Amino acid sequence: MKAITLYDVALLAGVSYQTVSRVINDAEHVSARTREKVQQAMAELHYVPNRGAQQLAGKRTRTLGLITTDLALHAPSQIVSAVKSRAAEQGASVLISMVEHAQQCQAAVQELLAQRVEALLVNVPLDDPDAEQLQKMASPVPVLFLDVSPSAQVNSLVFNAGQGATLGAEHLITLGHQRIALLSGPDSSVSARARLAGWKTSLAQAGLEAADEVHGDWSAASGYEKGHQLLSGAQLPDAILVANDQMALGVMRACAEKGIAVPGQISIVGFDDTADSAWFSPPLTTVRQAFREAGERSVEWLLTPTRGEKCWQVQLPVTLVARHSSAPRAADRVDREELAHQLRHLALLAEKIARG
Repeated sequence: MKAITLYDVALLAGVSYQTVSRVINDAEHVSARTREKVQQAMAELHYVPNRGAQQLAGKRTRTLGLITTDLALHAPSQIVSAVKSRAAEQGASVLISMVEHAQQCQAAVQELLAQRVEALLVNVPLDDPDAEQLQKMASPVPVLFLDVSPSAQVNSLVFNAGQGATLGAEHLITLGHQRIALLSGPDSSVSARARLAGWKTSLAQAGLEAADEVHGDWSAASGYEKGHQLLSGAQLPDAILVANDQMALGVMRACAEKGIAVPGQISIVGFDDTADSAWFSPPLTTVRQAFREAGERSVEWLLTPTRGEKCWQVQLPVTLVARHSSAPRAADRVDREELAHQLRHLALLAEKIARG
């Protein structure tokens, strides 16, 4: 079967091959009507532009580079989905490089730059110096970061982690919970550290301290393991704040195995509001981060980056989604230590009565 060429497209559209080339390369000085005719001809002939040839010719590639963490985690995968969808709508493609830790980011940047990407999106938790170094390394290609602190001198679009942590903690405090345990993400994560700090600040303002504090790795498996740890003490926490929904799912599984009712005996609040959170059993109360909006806005900036500013920084708001995994603390609930004390007292009383 004969390969479709640029000349075939030009013949069908009734224009010169130079005009077709200008349309493919998104050049100016092409009328909307002519552009539409060429695009219709390309669609009819199923013509796919040769990106490699465009790169060799020094043309715009309309290709974005995306460096991300593990796509088995829900939050990164939702962002990637949004980025690819919006990029396709804008006639751009996306090259993805997945890294396991921050130290691999420099190599990923070099690899993507070698493929002539027009802009880079980095969704990896990075401390300020590492992010700033990557931005310098990529220059003049624009870079946008999604998981850095607001203090980093880089282009960033991040969720307000402090606001989210406050919403989750205040929700539980308002429900009357006082023994609140914390399941944070890994210490290496900027957002995990921000959420943990926000929780502690909110508890302190209410005159409370964390009943316990453990760290997971974002996975449901680590939530299950750390959940068992939090539930193994002599005294159950009233509630658990969890740094993401997947770990919250693991905690809920641990509660089920121990016969602990959620929210009857313990309330659980997650963070992210991933697509499946409404279908947990019970549906998870969580802090919603609009991942699709973040992905879409990232693409819009990357294709037309803000010029003339030292740093472009935006904090996206978050919201609390109250579902059924949290409820008011039962007024007549007693902890296991108190219950054991009462049972021992009753046993002694019964023994005295039996002796006369």
